[in-house]
Amino acid sequence: MTAETPEQLEGAPLIRPSTTDHPLYDGIVEACRSVYDPEIPVNIYDLGLVYTIDINTENEVGVMMTLTAPGCPVAEDMPGWLADAIEPLPGVKQVDVQITWDPPWGMEMMSDEARLELGFM
Repeated sequence: MTAETPEQLEGAPLIRPSTTDHPLYDGIVEACRSVYDPEIPVNIYDLGLVYTIDINTENEVGVMMTLTAPGCPVAEDMPGWLADAIEPLPGVKQVDVQITWDPPWGMEMMSDEARLELGFM
């Protein structure tokens, strides 16, 4: 028998929920919106690339994100850009940005604003 991660359990979401009730959450979302994919004129938050924003009681921020494709030319740079946008926020102690490919990004993950801006609505 193999051990299952929470993401593999039946009925469990593939993407862990964010810490939306934390006082720093809205500012972190706005910081995420300041980072753009260089190939698409929409910020990475509205593109749906930010999967989870986890903020613990020590104000340490963990971000789980993806990219539009595994061969993305900025794959090595994007996590640093995001960390650099979040770290200066008052109250943020530390930022750790991780990339995942599961679930893979799809256009259905974009916000309505992003779809409108890209002409998909």
